[in-house]
Amino acid sequence: MTVIILLIKNMKNFKLYIFIALIFACESSSDIGRLDGGGLGFSGEGSSNTGIGGSMARFTIVGDYLYTVDSYDLKSFDITDQINPEFKEEVNLGWGVETIFPYNSNLFIGSQSGMHIYSLEKEDKPTWLSTYEHITSCDPVIVQGDYAYVTLRGGADCQNFNNQLDIIDISDLENPSLFKTYPMINPHGLGIDDNCLFITEGDYGLKMYDVSNLNDIKLKKHFKDISSVDVIPFMNVLMVIGSDGFHQYNYDCDLGEIEYISTIPIKSL
Repeated sequence: MTVIILLIKNMKNFKLYIFIALIFACESSSDIGRLDGGGLGFSGEGSSNTGIGGSMARFTIVGDYLYTVDSYDLKSFDITDQINPEFKEEVNLGWGVETIFPYNSNLFIGSQSGMHIYSLEKEDKPTWLSTYEHITSCDPVIVQGDYAYVTLRGGADCQNFNNQLDIIDISDLENPSLFKTYPMINPHGLGIDDNCLFITEGDYGLKMYDVSNLNDIKLKKHFKDISSVDVIPFMNVLMVIGSDGFHQYNYDCDLGEIEYISTIPIKSL
Protein backbone atom coordinates (compact mmCIF):
# COMPACT_ATOMS: atom_id res chain seq x y z
CA MET A 1 0.00 0.00 0.00
CA THR A 2 1.38 3.40 -0.95
CA VAL A 3 0.02 6.45 0.82
CA ILE A 4 0.45 10.00 -0.42
CA ILE A 5 0.05 12.48 2.40
CA LEU A 6 -0.05 16.25 2.55
CA LEU A 7 0.40 17.62 6.03
CA ILE A 8 0.20 21.30 6.83
CA LYS A 9 1.25 23.19 9.88
CA ASN A 10 -0.70 26.38 10.44
CA MET A 11 2.03 28.58 11.89
CA LYS A 12 -0.39 31.22 13.09
CA ASN A 13 -2.49 28.93 15.24
CA PHE A 14 0.12 26.20 15.75
CA LYS A 15 -2.38 23.61 14.64
CA LEU A 16 -1.71 20.55 12.56
CA TYR A 17 -3.79 19.63 9.56
CA ILE A 18 -3.47 16.20 7.97
CA PHE A 19 -4.86 15.62 4.51
CA ILE A 20 -4.67 12.21 2.92
CA ALA A 21 -4.59 13.02 -0.76
CA LEU A 22 -4.46 9.62 -2.35
CA ILE A 23 -4.24 5.97 -1.37
CA PHE A 24 -3.60 3.27 -3.90
CA ALA A 25 -2.49 -0.35 -3.90
CA CYS A 26 1.09 -1.21 -4.78
CA GLU A 27 1.86 -4.64 -3.39
CA SER A 28 5.33 -5.27 -4.85
CA SER A 29 6.09 -2.58 -7.38
CA SER A 30 9.62 -2.25 -8.74
CA ASP A 31 8.92 1.38 -9.65
CA ILE A 32 7.49 2.90 -6.51
CA GLY A 33 9.41 2.37 -3.32
CA ARG A 34 11.28 4.25 -0.69
CA LEU A 35 11.31 7.99 -0.88
CA ASP A 36 14.85 8.08 -2.21
CA GLY A 37 14.79 8.99 -5.88
CA GLY A 38 14.08 12.30 -7.58
CA GLY A 39 12.13 13.54 -4.60
CA LEU A 40 9.15 11.52 -5.82
CA GLY A 41 9.63 8.16 -4.22
CA PHE A 42 10.90 6.14 -7.19
CA SER A 43 13.36 3.35 -6.57
CA GLY A 44 14.14 -0.09 -7.92
CA GLU A 45 14.74 -1.49 -4.44
CA GLY A 46 11.38 -0.42 -3.12
CA SER A 47 9.39 -1.58 -0.16
CA SER A 48 5.67 -2.24 -0.26
CA ASN A 49 5.03 0.32 2.48
CA THR A 50 6.07 3.82 1.58
CA GLY A 51 4.85 7.31 2.42
CA ILE A 52 5.16 10.12 -0.08
CA GLY A 53 4.76 13.40 1.74
CA GLY A 54 4.92 17.12 1.22
CA SER A 55 7.85 19.22 2.40
CA MET A 56 5.89 20.37 5.47
CA ALA A 57 5.06 16.86 6.67
CA ARG A 58 5.61 15.93 10.31
CA PHE A 59 5.64 12.20 9.70
CA THR A 60 6.82 9.79 7.04
CA ILE A 61 6.89 6.06 6.31
CA VAL A 62 10.06 4.30 5.15
CA GLY A 63 9.77 0.56 4.65
CA ASP A 64 8.19 -0.91 7.77
CA TYR A 65 8.89 2.11 9.96
CA LEU A 66 6.95 5.27 10.74
CA TYR A 67 8.92 8.34 11.78
CA THR A 68 7.30 11.37 13.41
CA VAL A 69 8.51 14.70 14.71
CA ASP A 70 7.00 17.14 17.17
CA SER A 71 8.53 20.43 18.23
CA TYR A 72 11.38 18.70 20.07
CA ASP A 73 11.67 14.98 19.31
CA LEU A 74 11.97 12.36 16.58
CA LYS A 75 10.08 9.13 17.26
CA SER A 76 10.26 5.83 15.37
CA PHE A 77 7.65 3.06 15.24
CA ASP A 78 7.81 -0.44 13.78
CA ILE A 79 4.59 -0.82 11.76
CA THR A 80 5.21 -4.33 10.45
CA ASP A 81 2.04 -5.21 12.34
CA GLN A 82 -0.10 -2.26 11.30
CA ILE A 83 -2.80 -3.09 13.83
CA ASN A 84 -0.29 -3.07 16.69
CA PRO A 85 2.56 -0.65 15.85
CA GLU A 86 5.50 -0.83 18.21
CA PHE A 87 7.22 2.27 19.56
CA LYS A 88 10.99 1.89 19.15
CA GLU A 89 12.99 5.03 19.84
CA GLU A 90 12.80 8.71 20.79
CA VAL A 91 15.56 11.15 19.89
CA ASN A 92 15.69 14.70 21.22
CA LEU A 93 16.32 17.22 18.42
CA GLY A 94 16.39 20.45 20.36
CA TRP A 95 13.73 23.08 19.71
CA GLY A 96 11.63 24.43 16.86
CA VAL A 97 11.43 21.16 14.89
CA GLU A 98 8.99 21.47 12.01
CA THR A 99 9.33 18.98 9.13
CA ILE A 100 10.72 15.59 8.09
CA PHE A 101 11.77 14.32 4.65
CA PRO A 102 13.30 10.88 3.85
CA TYR A 103 15.85 10.32 1.10
CA ASN A 104 18.35 7.52 0.38
CA SER A 105 18.05 5.86 3.81
CA ASN A 106 18.42 9.18 5.62
CA LEU A 107 16.04 11.59 7.31
CA PHE A 108 16.31 15.32 6.69
CA ILE A 109 14.63 17.24 9.48
CA GLY A 110 13.83 20.93 9.19
CA SER A 111 13.81 23.11 12.28
CA GLN A 112 13.76 26.82 12.96
CA SER A 113 17.48 26.71 13.73
CA GLY A 114 18.71 24.41 10.95
CA MET A 115 18.51 21.12 9.07
CA HIS A 116 19.36 17.87 10.88
CA ILE A 117 20.49 14.78 8.98
CA TYR A 118 19.91 11.32 10.49
CA SER A 119 21.00 7.97 9.08
CA LEU A 120 18.54 5.07 8.86
CA GLU A 121 21.26 2.43 8.69
CA LYS A 122 19.57 1.08 11.79
CA GLU A 123 15.95 1.73 10.93
CA ASP A 124 14.69 1.45 14.50
CA LYS A 125 17.37 3.82 15.85
CA PRO A 126 18.02 6.87 13.62
CA THR A 127 21.59 8.10 14.08
CA TRP A 128 22.66 11.75 13.92
CA LEU A 129 25.08 12.56 11.10
CA SER A 130 25.20 16.36 11.04
CA THR A 131 23.34 19.64 11.39
CA TYR A 132 23.35 22.53 8.95
CA GLU A 133 22.66 25.67 10.97
CA HIS A 134 20.97 28.81 9.63
CA ILE A 135 19.33 31.93 10.98
CA THR A 136 16.14 31.38 12.97
CA SER A 137 13.38 30.84 10.43
CA CYS A 138 10.58 28.51 9.31
CA ASP A 139 12.32 25.75 7.37
CA PRO A 140 10.74 23.10 5.08
CA VAL A 141 13.28 20.87 3.30
CA ILE A 142 13.36 18.50 0.32
CA VAL A 143 16.26 16.54 -1.18
CA GLN A 144 17.31 15.36 -4.63
CA GLY A 145 20.70 13.97 -5.52
CA ASP A 146 23.55 15.74 -3.75
CA TYR A 147 21.50 18.80 -2.82
CA ALA A 148 18.92 19.78 -0.23
CA TYR A 149 16.51 22.62 -0.97
CA VAL A 150 15.42 24.67 2.02
CA THR A 151 13.03 27.62 2.10
CA LEU A 152 13.51 30.16 4.86
CA ARG A 153 10.51 32.32 5.62
CA GLY A 154 10.22 35.47 7.67
CA GLY A 155 7.35 36.78 9.76
CA ALA A 156 6.28 36.98 13.38
CA ASP A 157 5.83 33.22 13.81
CA CYS A 158 9.15 32.45 12.14
CA GLN A 159 11.21 35.01 14.11
CA ASN A 160 13.01 36.23 11.00
CA PHE A 161 12.74 38.74 8.17
CA ASN A 162 14.59 36.78 5.48
CA ASN A 163 12.67 35.11 2.65
CA GLN A 164 14.91 32.90 0.55
CA LEU A 165 15.72 29.53 -0.99
CA ASP A 166 18.93 27.94 0.24
CA ILE A 167 20.48 25.15 -1.84
CA ILE A 168 22.73 23.02 0.37
CA ASP A 169 25.46 20.69 -0.85
CA ILE A 170 24.99 17.37 0.96
CA SER A 171 27.44 15.29 -1.08
CA ASP A 172 29.23 14.81 2.25
CA LEU A 173 26.36 14.12 4.64
CA GLU A 174 28.55 14.77 7.65
CA ASN A 175 29.59 18.20 6.36
CA PRO A 176 26.69 19.92 4.57
CA SER A 177 27.49 23.37 3.20
CA LEU A 178 25.62 26.25 1.59
CA PHE A 179 25.84 26.12 -2.21
CA LYS A 180 23.64 29.04 -3.29
CA THR A 181 20.92 31.36 -2.00
CA TYR A 182 18.06 32.86 -4.01
CA PRO A 183 15.66 35.56 -2.78
CA MET A 184 11.96 34.71 -2.50
CA ILE A 185 8.80 36.57 -1.47
CA ASN A 186 7.17 34.47 1.26
CA PRO A 187 8.21 30.85 0.62
CA HIS A 188 6.42 27.94 2.25
CA GLY A 189 6.59 24.32 1.05
CA LEU A 190 8.38 23.07 -2.05
CA GLY A 191 8.66 20.01 -4.29
CA ILE A 192 11.00 18.81 -7.00
CA ASP A 193 10.79 16.56 -10.06
CA ASP A 194 14.13 16.17 -11.83
CA ASN A 195 14.98 19.70 -13.11
CA CYS A 196 11.60 21.16 -12.18
CA LEU A 197 11.34 22.85 -8.78
CA PHE A 198 8.03 24.14 -7.40
CA ILE A 199 7.97 26.69 -4.58
CA THR A 200 4.78 27.78 -2.86
CA GLU A 201 4.69 31.47 -1.95
CA GLY A 202 1.57 31.52 0.22
CA ASP A 203 -0.79 34.29 -0.91
CA TYR A 204 1.82 35.33 -3.49
CA GLY A 205 1.24 32.29 -5.67
CA LEU A 206 3.11 29.25 -6.96
CA LYS A 207 6.47 29.29 -8.76
CA MET A 208 7.98 26.83 -11.23
CA TYR A 209 11.78 26.88 -11.67
CA ASP A 210 14.21 25.20 -14.03
CA VAL A 211 17.05 23.98 -11.77
CA SER A 212 19.17 22.27 -14.42
CA ASN A 213 21.89 24.82 -13.56
CA LEU A 214 21.94 25.33 -9.79
CA ASN A 215 24.27 28.29 -10.17
CA ASP A 216 21.58 30.11 -12.12
CA ILE A 217 18.10 28.67 -11.62
CA LYS A 218 15.46 30.09 -13.98
CA LEU A 219 11.90 31.09 -13.12
CA LYS A 220 9.75 29.33 -15.73
CA LYS A 221 6.40 30.64 -14.54
CA HIS A 222 4.87 32.46 -11.60
CA PHE A 223 1.23 31.47 -11.11
CA LYS A 224 0.23 34.46 -9.03
CA ASP A 225 -3.43 33.48 -8.73
CA ILE A 226 -2.74 30.12 -7.02
CA SER A 227 -2.55 30.55 -3.25
CA SER A 228 -0.36 27.68 -2.02
CA VAL A 229 1.43 26.45 1.10
CA ASP A 230 2.72 23.01 0.08
CA VAL A 231 3.11 20.94 -3.06
CA ILE A 232 3.90 17.41 -4.28
CA PRO A 233 4.81 16.73 -7.92
CA PHE A 234 4.06 13.03 -8.49
CA MET A 235 3.78 11.09 -11.75
CA ASN A 236 3.08 14.26 -13.77
CA VAL A 237 0.36 15.39 -11.38
CA LEU A 238 1.00 18.43 -9.21
CA MET A 239 -0.80 18.26 -5.86
CA VAL A 240 -1.14 21.69 -4.27
CA ILE A 241 -2.56 22.55 -0.87
CA GLY A 242 -3.81 26.10 -0.46
CA SER A 243 -5.88 28.10 1.98
CA ASP A 244 -9.06 27.07 0.16
CA GLY A 245 -8.42 23.38 -0.47
CA PHE A 246 -6.49 20.63 -2.21
CA HIS A 247 -5.88 21.14 -5.94
CA GLN A 248 -4.53 18.90 -8.71
CA TYR A 249 -2.86 19.99 -11.94
CA ASN A 250 -1.10 18.35 -14.84
CA TYR A 251 2.27 20.00 -15.39
CA ASP A 252 4.79 20.37 -18.20
CA CYS A 253 8.13 21.69 -17.00
CA ASP A 254 9.54 22.14 -20.51
CA LEU A 255 6.67 24.43 -21.48
CA GLY A 256 6.37 25.98 -18.04
CA GLU A 257 2.64 25.26 -17.90
CA ILE A 258 0.14 23.60 -15.60
CA GLU A 259 -3.39 22.43 -16.42
CA TYR A 260 -6.15 22.39 -13.81
CA ILE A 261 -7.69 18.99 -12.99
CA SER A 262 -9.74 19.25 -9.81
CA THR A 263 -10.24 20.76 -6.36
CA ILE A 264 -11.34 19.34 -3.03
CA PRO A 265 -12.45 22.26 -0.81
CA ILE A 266 -11.15 22.31 2.75
CA LYS A 267 -12.60 24.50 5.45
CA SER A 268 -10.10 26.26 7.70
CA LEU A 269 -9.98 24.87 11.24
